[in-house]
This record gives sequence, structure tokens and C-alpha cells, in this order.
Amino acid sequence: MDQDTSLPSNGSIAPKPAAPKSYNNILIGLLALSMLGNVYLFVGKNKVSEQNNFLISENTDINAAKDTLQNQYDAALARLDDLTGKNAELDQLVKDKDGELGKLKSQIKSLLGKKNATIADLKKAQSLIGSLRGKVKTYEERIAELETANSTLTSENTELSKENEVISTEAAQLKKLGSVLHISNIKMEPINQKRNGEKEVETSRAKKVDILRVVFDIDENRIVESGLNEVFVVIEGPGGKLLSNAAYGSGVTSGADGGAINYTVVKRVNLEKGEKMTNVSVDWRQDNGYTKGDYTISFYNGGYKIGSGGVQLQ
Repeated sequence: MDQDTSLPSNGSIAPKPAAPKSYNNILIGLLALSMLGNVYLFVGKNKVSEQNNFLISENTDINAAKDTLQNQYDAALARLDDLTGKNAELDQLVKDKDGELGKLKSQIKSLLGKKNATIADLKKAQSLIGSLRGKVKTYEERIAELETANSTLTSENTELSKENEVISTEAAQLKKLGSVLHISNIKMEPINQKRNGEKEVETSRAKKVDILRVVFDIDENRIVESGLNEVFVVIEGPGGKLLSNAAYGSGVTSGADGGAINYTVVKRVNLEKGEKMTNVSVDWRQDNGYTKGDYTISFYNGGYKIGSGGVQLQ
């Protein structure tokens, strides 16, 4: 038999099936819990507000009023205790029994401790508690201001310390640079020694050169400290070959960039701050003689190149 799919005889559409009851119950339950939570918060806040703002009249229950006032007093003391240790001035005020805070606490404690307290006593206690709470609030605000100010000051001090470090570093670098010596009047003199060194004659012929003598001036320096200073001399022969011999004082020093500087000889001089030294000389002798060509000389102090010169041997 075929299923009848025709509309009802009155022409209306058949109603949809109702939602399951269990689903509706869950929604109702969740809404109820949410409402209960809001009610609880509302009641809790109202209860605190009522305790803080209740009025004492001739018809007030004395015992209930004392309990409420005691709660207010205890809450104020707890807030005060939280503030101790955060400010030395406040700590002293709290410890001072003869001070304003001490007197307030003593009066409130005395009034609330009366066995036969009157409505007038409770009203007075309420007024004093209000004063105490006002002072606590003032202290809280003041400490908050001080903490903000201290935080700002700490931040500023940190920045200032960083700036000072940068300035100190820059000053040290400038002093180091300013302490680097400067030389002038550089001369390279090829010397031929005669009569077992008793007579010296300047020559330009390579085969006759016994000594390469370097002469220079050290200009005045108002930053360098008086005392021993070192000038490293680098002599290079034809083709850029370094003239060196460890037995005659050749070695290695550090450049300002951290690299190595191989030097021929070092000249140590005692400088006086702000005074010029003239005709400073240093000699270099080769065991195997000199070859024809160009010879260059460079000077280093404090890791920096401070001068250069040269000579040609025939």
C-alpha cells in the first residue's frame, strides 16, 4: 500500500517535532547557575557596602553594631598592616603609640571593648573608624605615588647610568687616542763607519752602509702621562721585505685593531708631559749587509701608525 503524502484536509502545514526536553533542561540549568553567581556577587558587594555605610540609631541592636564596627576596624588594621614595610615614615607613624594613629586605635579599641557600650559610644567609634580608614586610604595613595615616582626614578637612573658608561667609554677612547704620540722631522741616514767606528760618514751606496740610522722628533703631548713610552720602528727593504733579527730586538706588537705588527726595533724614551723631544735616534745594523733599492720606515705607538719615511740606496 502506498504511503499517503498529501497535506491535511484543512490545507495547513504539519508542526515540527518539539526539541528534546533534556536539551532544554541543560540550557535552563546553565542560565540558573549564571544568575546565581551574579546574585552572589551582588549580595556580597551589598553586604560589604551595608557594613561600611550602616547608620546607628537609638533602635540599633548594640551587639550587632559592635560586631559590624569590629569588622570595619579589623579590616582597616589589616590594610594598615599591608602598608607597613613599604615606607619608613609610615612605619614610624604606625609604631608611634602616642602619635595620631596610635591614639585613634587606642580610642576605638577602648570603645569597642566596653561591656556596657552605649549608642553614643558606638557612634563615636564609628566616626573614629571612619577617620582611621580615611588615613589608611591617604597612606595607600601616597605610597602608590612614591612607588610610581621611584619606578620612574629607577628607570631614569638606569638610563643615566648607561649614558655615563657610554660617555666614560668614549672619554677613555678619546684619551687613548689623544695619548698617541706624534713624530715629525723624520730622517733615515745610511751610515758608513770607518776606522773601527771612530768615524761615521753618510752614504747612499748600499755596499758601504753599515748602519741605517733613523732620526726623528716627538712632538709635545699634553695628554700622555710622563714616563716610559715605546715607539715601534718597522723598516722594509726592497720588495717590502721586513728587516728583522730577534737578536737585535725585533719582535711583534699589537695594532689598535687587534692585528699583529711585526717590527724591526723598538725605541724606548722617557717623555715629559707637554714637552717636545728632538733628535731621537735609533740604529739598525744588518749582519749580511744591504742591497740596492728603496727602504721605507714606519713608526707605531699605541697600536697606531704615527709616521713614515724612506731612503734609496744605490
